Amino acid sequence: MAFLQPGPARQPALQAPAIVLWLIGVLLAAHAGRMALDPARSADIIITYAFIPARYAFPGSLWDQAIPFVSHLFLHGGWGHVVMNSLWLLAFGPVVARRFGALLFLLFFLLCGAAGAGAFLLFNWGGTDPVVGASGAVSGLMAAGLRLMPGMFAWAQPGDPQLAPILSRPILSFSLIWAGLNLAVGLFGGAFLGADGAIAWQAHLGGYLAGLLLAGLFDGLRPRALAPPLDEG
Repeated sequence: MAFLQPGPARQPALQAPAIVLWLIGVLLAAHAGRMALDPARSADIIITYAFIPARYAFPGSLWDQAIPFVSHLFLHGGWGHVVMNSLWLLAFGPVVARRFGALLFLLFFLLCGAAGAGAFLLFNWGGTDPVVGASGAVSGLMAAGLRLMPGMFAWAQPGDPQLAPILSRPILSFSLIWAGLNLAVGLFGGAFLGADGAIAWQAHLGGYLAGLLLAGLFDGLRPRALAPPLDEG
């Protein structure tokens, strides 16, 4: 005879860590808030807080030149843009957040986004097109997420907590595919992926590279559980 075993009274709708859900909420709320403004004010926010390479071709205050490296992550071109980035964040953010913890996860996100902006600046010095969106930061999370899931690969040992090596075949293979897709976008434009506007593909690659390189450093900084004390006989 089969018996039904009582299960938990309530299962969470989403298993993602709170910091990931909060970050997605901030991205959505920031876009909704800007969309609620009149067009002139919305345009002023883009000019002030989007990442515009031409800003760095002229002298300016440290604050005015530093803040767009982060603030552009919380601006998006449309609802499709912010929803897509949120979905990618939901896909790759949880594994990174669980490994690093909330504070290191958030810092990692911001640094990868800043690295993406730096890569775009390197290839577009003096350009006037504003860059908005969290794609560079999400690309960094994707790279870190791949390195943090060694158990997915055939060569990994069960229970192995180590990061996947950057030069391992799976990481190199995916990196080449990701680079190829973004280079194709650079050659053929955003229409290659069905996007209406231009895509800052350099920011994707810059954020991804930062994620690959910084994952090991951040993994070394994460808090470790203390080993239980040994019993003395």
